[in-house]
Amino acid sequence: MSSAELISQVGSNSLGLSKEDIARLNEAYRPLNFEQRIRRLYEDFEAGKVLVTSSFAATSAYFLHIISSIRPEQVIHFINTGFHFTETLNYKEFLSQKYNLKVEDIVPDAHHHAYSVSEQLWDKDPDLCCSANKVQPLEEVKENYHVWVSSLMGWQTEHRASLEIFEERRGIIKFNPMIDVAREERDAYIRNHDLPFHPLVDEGYSSIGCTHCTVKGEGRAGRWQGKEKTECGLHL
Repeated sequence: MSSAELISQVGSNSLGLSKEDIARLNEAYRPLNFEQRIRRLYEDFEAGKVLVTSSFAATSAYFLHIISSIRPEQVIHFINTGFHFTETLNYKEFLSQKYNLKVEDIVPDAHHHAYSVSEQLWDKDPDLCCSANKVQPLEEVKENYHVWVSSLMGWQTEHRASLEIFEERRGIIKFNPMIDVAREERDAYIRNHDLPFHPLVDEGYSSIGCTHCTVKGEGRAGRWQGKEKTECGLHL
């Protein structure tokens, strides 16, 4: 049975997929490369129900270059926490113009954000800060979609290394088409297509999030330095 036939069995509601169905999707997509997986996704799922998010971080150009070349009309959602580096916001605008992206900001509740600022939650309770400014705002948007496309790669963290291409994650089918892309493969694509890195990469930032929780460092070492935290919570 093809994955398209599998999807059609549950109509437009991808949440009807069982664990066995998701396992069959993983089996069907595993032999494909990143670009092939994206193309097939739009064949197997209703395009209007595909949620794509980007942090416009270190090497987002790779992910967005592929997405925009396959489906130019795809809306890219950006979680604007209010704590981003100016360089990140400028990078977002640059890539949006370069690839003619349709970008929509997801913003936190104004009261929750104000509380984060007044209490400096990024220091006192970073999990709550991420929840208020990133996780909860996205949860509200996810209700309108069936499948969520992320740009996670397995080599980034131990948690991400354990993820499959498809998984069910808090009420939505999560699609991780880059999960087995090697760092060298990603960097080669960026070089070969002359794609722009985030401007802070040249300054020693490998993983770029909010200003309060990001310092220079290799891999994820520069995130939440001095704390046990390694993930914002979006992908847990």
